[in-house]
Amino acid sequence: MNTIMRKSVLGIAGLATAGALAAGPLNHNDTTAPIEAGTPITAVAVQADKPAVDKAKLIPHGVQGAQSRIDLSDEQVANVKAIIAATKKAGMDERAAVVAIATALQESKLENLGHLGERNDHDSQGLFQQRPSSGWGTVEQITDPQYSTMAFLKGLKQVDGWQDMPLTEAAQTVQVSAYPDHYAQWEQQAADLVAQHWNN
Repeated sequence: MNTIMRKSVLGIAGLATAGALAAGPLNHNDTTAPIEAGTPITAVAVQADKPAVDKAKLIPHGVQGAQSRIDLSDEQVANVKAIIAATKKAGMDERAAVVAIATALQESKLENLGHLGERNDHDSQGLFQQRPSSGWGTVEQITDPQYSTMAFLKGLKQVDGWQDMPLTEAAQTVQVSAYPDHYAQWEQQAADLVAQHWNN
């Protein structure tokens, strides 16, 4: 996407550009093992009194490209649950949680990252690698999983038609990453995690 087109897309969404980094916002101990690769979402066990999550809602367009998968620590699973809780609090559905979790998998591998010194991408921090200098919030705020998720979702809500976009396009419109196609690889794992934890 050329610079003029990117600025117009971000202008429509109400985002401030920050080069090829996460744009500014709009206005601003579970020990369960991860789901094995290839496990169909419908095979994920849920409590008998809670309905299974509809697979069609989680991946309405099918996944794009090769999929990646990582094993999660208790801390990473806790961050998944925090993202899901914030998504529900924002009044958004399971698909929004899939987009948010896939984004956090790409940005931080679901680890709430502080400043990484020379390895840091400017001042990006937290689950979504948001930047205080771009208006996402203070360091304390963007390293709070609920706050950072709500900030990401606020951006997503303002992207017209995000529900009908491929995941990587929806995520990229909010994040303005230098690697816009990398979000796609996490869609299946994100969907599996939402299926596993949405009704818990």
